[in-house]
Amino acid sequence: MNAVPHTATATPHALSIEGVGRRFGALQAVRDVTITVAAGERRAILGANGAGKTTLFNLVIGDLPPSEGRIVMFGRDVTGLSVERRVRAGLRRTYQTSLMFVGLTVRQSLFLAVRGVAGGRMSVARPASRSAHMDEAEALAARLGLTPVLGALCATLSHGERRQLELAMALAGEPRLLLLDEPAAGLSPREREMLLKLLLELPRSITLVMIEHDMDIALRAVDQVSVMHNGRLVAGGTPREIEADQTVHDIYMGKHVS
Repeated sequence: MNAVPHTATATPHALSIEGVGRRFGALQAVRDVTITVAAGERRAILGANGAGKTTLFNLVIGDLPPSEGRIVMFGRDVTGLSVERRVRAGLRRTYQTSLMFVGLTVRQSLFLAVRGVAGGRMSVARPASRSAHMDEAEALAARLGLTPVLGALCATLSHGERRQLELAMALAGEPRLLLLDEPAAGLSPREREMLLKLLLELPRSITLVMIEHDMDIALRAVDQVSVMHNGRLVAGGTPREIEADQTVHDIYMGKHVS
């Protein structure tokens, strides 16, 4: 099972990372990175630990400001916008480590995610109603295979179920651009295949950019790949081109790459 090739359209690029860099004192964590992602595309950003992938995601979502360069979403410069305003513009992101309220149920967590992107005051004290927000929350659960555990506390979920819930929460409000930070981390082989199926079933109205160490999952889920090393881009192309790239092989074998 592999990603269906994506045909580019005249729609503005979903994401343009233009000459972006980020310094932490003397450390240059991201160096002059330029990546353009078409609307509807699936893109993987690969690299060994310390390559700068997560820092790059933090720049795109707005958790960190870039030291140089700019971030453009769907033709709009969002470099100076807050995380909240980028979310309102259709950007969502999952993280390497699980971020959820373990004392809430799956239903409550999804309700809050839906209500949060819709705006308005949030409350989980009310009985589960058939409101539009609750309907969407339950639809997300069905979409991600979480209906059987809707009433379960998040603290009782397996690692794979938590990853499913994080993805469901990120899909609240139909995002336009979805960033996934190592979604397959810690998953069993069976859970990885389930994740791949979920990713392949996402509509092309959602542009997907993912960081992943599991090259098998990443290369089967995407149209294009960018490879980072020591904070900069060192390779790019289709999954097949990346599989044949000697520089990429050297990086993953731990060899020196200048």
